[in-house]
Amino acid sequence: MKFAKLFAGSGAVTLFNALRAFAINKLLAVFLPPAAFACVGQFLNLMNIGQATSSLALQNGWTALTAQNKDKREKLLGIWRGGLRLTTFASLFTFVVALLFCFMAPLEVLLPGVPVRLAQAAILFALPGILATNIITITAAVMNGLGENRKWATINMVASIWQVLWVAFFLYTGRLSVLSIIATQSVVAAIFAIQVASRAGFSVKYIWKTALDTRGPWLSYALMGLIPMVLAPVVLTFIRTIVGMRFGGDAAGIWQSVWKVSDFLFMAMSAILTVILLPRVSPQMTRQDFFAMFHPLLLRIMGISLAMVSALYFGRSILVQVLFSQAYMGAVDYLPIQLVGDFFRSGGFALALVLIARAETKKFLVVEIASELLLAVGTYVGIRMFGFNGPMMAYAFENFVYIVALYIVVRRLKWNTP
Repeated sequence: MKFAKLFAGSGAVTLFNALRAFAINKLLAVFLPPAAFACVGQFLNLMNIGQATSSLALQNGWTALTAQNKDKREKLLGIWRGGLRLTTFASLFTFVVALLFCFMAPLEVLLPGVPVRLAQAAILFALPGILATNIITITAAVMNGLGENRKWATINMVASIWQVLWVAFFLYTGRLSVLSIIATQSVVAAIFAIQVASRAGFSVKYIWKTALDTRGPWLSYALMGLIPMVLAPVVLTFIRTIVGMRFGGDAAGIWQSVWKVSDFLFMAMSAILTVILLPRVSPQMTRQDFFAMFHPLLLRIMGISLAMVSALYFGRSILVQVLFSQAYMGAVDYLPIQLVGDFFRSGGFALALVLIARAETKKFLVVEIASELLLAVGTYVGIRMFGFNGPMMAYAFENFVYIVALYIVVRRLKWNTP
């Protein structure tokens, strides 16, 4: 019953986020040809790297550390202050690097078909956009850790609505370039998120008044978040570039649409799992208590994932028409193999959250880095052996290896004795 209640609550928020992602994706697919759609994906990868480095990818840390210390007010304030200071320093560093990148990087190669001045403008617009996205992410994660589920839901839902309205308005009016629209979609929502979080006690003014400045516990979460969040966009950029060079810009757009379906599915499952699982796993648990909680949960997750993947498989022709447009119908033939990878990806993420909650930094990073490298190498080899099916086959194989490796690692973890 508790699982069903949490699933239903987080599912409602996930539905809003899915609708937001669908609406924005549909608008872009209608307005853009496949080659330009791939270019937007490339820009989003660059933004994701900026968001990871500026926030140090600490969102799981914000949830876990808040949940672990929510009954110790002074200690919690010190942890919050340490996290904010680290994020501030990282954001300043990221912004300086972004400014240098804006005028020194070969943007005509990274963003083919986009005039250099428009690309530079989009990167500059992305700086406040990245800050706004980080504010939304941090405030929502803190509400999750505090158990303020309604405020967590409110931040996510309102942010989704504002982002859709922002993108729709500027696409239809043409007052900004497509990349600049994508870069700034979170600005208004961030202001609302700050107001909601402050009512639950997450007030920056109040946090700065505390004498404590606790930064030590953040290091593990930074490493576990930052390396995968930077490495993953780099690998995706590598794959998109290879596909574009080998098969052309439109083919890169088709691959991007196939990957976007995986993004939708993973967004839904990861949002639900983070709420259900992350606050419940603690290093203080015994082995018996953990597996009594986790095994039934993992079976439910895999069952839900199988149901979702099956529905997408049988409805893939309609799915592509609804999510994209007629120009992307080629994606239908390549979705089945990709969906196999999506099935394993959900279970793998649940296992990864266990390592994150327990701050098993080395084990988590070894598996994550090996997994991303396997995807990159597998894609390169797969394209040479199987053509355009190569990236999808590499993705399915990588996620199968990922879930098996993580399950072995979790089984071998040391737990408290009763």
